[in-house]
Amino acid sequence: MKVDVLIIGAGAAGLMCAIAAGQRGRRVLVVDHANKVGKKILMSGGGRCNFTNLGVTPASYLSANPHFAKSALARYTPSDFIALVEKHRIAYHEKELGQLFCDDSSKQIVRMLLDECQQAGVRIETSCGVERVRRSQEGFSVITARGEVHAESLVVASGGLSIPSMGASGLGYDIARQHGHAVLPVRAGLVPLTLSGKHQEHYQDLAGVALPAVEASVGKRSFRAGMLFTHRGISGPAILQISSYWHAGDDLRIDLLPDQEAAAWLSAQRVARPAAELKNVLADVLPKRLAQRLCELWFESRPMRQYREAELANIGAQLHDWPMVASGTEGYRTAEVTLGGVDTDGLSSSTMQSKLVPGLFFIGEVVDVTGWLGGYNFQWAWASGQAAGEVV
Repeated sequence: MKVDVLIIGAGAAGLMCAIAAGQRGRRVLVVDHANKVGKKILMSGGGRCNFTNLGVTPASYLSANPHFAKSALARYTPSDFIALVEKHRIAYHEKELGQLFCDDSSKQIVRMLLDECQQAGVRIETSCGVERVRRSQEGFSVITARGEVHAESLVVASGGLSIPSMGASGLGYDIARQHGHAVLPVRAGLVPLTLSGKHQEHYQDLAGVALPAVEASVGKRSFRAGMLFTHRGISGPAILQISSYWHAGDDLRIDLLPDQEAAAWLSAQRVARPAAELKNVLADVLPKRLAQRLCELWFESRPMRQYREAELANIGAQLHDWPMVASGTEGYRTAEVTLGGVDTDGLSSSTMQSKLVPGLFFIGEVVDVTGWLGGYNFQWAWASGQAAGEVV
């Protein structure tokens, strides 16, 4: 088979690239080893797809080159994708922090992309793995499960290593290395953190206890959102966000009461409720089981009138700067994204084309650009896919 553009990966970036290329009259074939397209889209946002974020800026992305994402993000914005969603009459809402979700189902986003592909004459083959890629006179010769494909341009949109149960693989990194590209070290991002030893023992039986708002910090980076205790450690949006910045051995701190001036509040409680025990006072602003555990292990629980001002000030300070000694992450099994990937130094920031091999493109998660939690990674997929699709 001969095509103008072969795209490996029928996820968000690959489909977006296919649409843009097909609309330019290019003959486009998309292949994916999975049995259906857009699996990550389908599972996103609890099945409602957090398809973008109104607050997208280049600062919301991690990359060895923080400037690389600027061009694509500036040329295809959240407003552009929202216009596409509205064109297909998909109802959506803003949940929080600029996050946009479908009112109904993530299936609507996949259907929208497939409809656009169909209108653009794009051909899609699922259950079609790639066995070999090599340069040819036409551009590229790719052996797939359905036979050999010759293409002028090859777009690698194969994603990262996160959620291997959905078929994630390192194919894109292999293709990059084969063609002389550097691949920066990869690791799990937007992932729960694990505790071990006594640190796990302290919190293990709190699994399921949630705090609606904490501020998690590593160094100068902090995120404010919810936190959840798990059987193996800690999770929730604040932890997933900070996990992308955390490395083994880093000092992780949690402000358990970001909305309170804890010392002043405790002092006021001593006056208002002198007979109340500390654990019961803390249970007014923290989950009861967590309040009890803090008092069992770190704060001696006494009637409030028995605390000196300095003791309450010390307790308040600790509540705002609680140490969590993480031992690792849950890994790719539950990670939402893969940090690292194809080194952006080898790619054009405006087209995603290889600087080493004409006609070879890398887009989406396989590239060393990783967004925050909350629709940022989808926006990178749409933007990088559009950037490549305009020129392939």
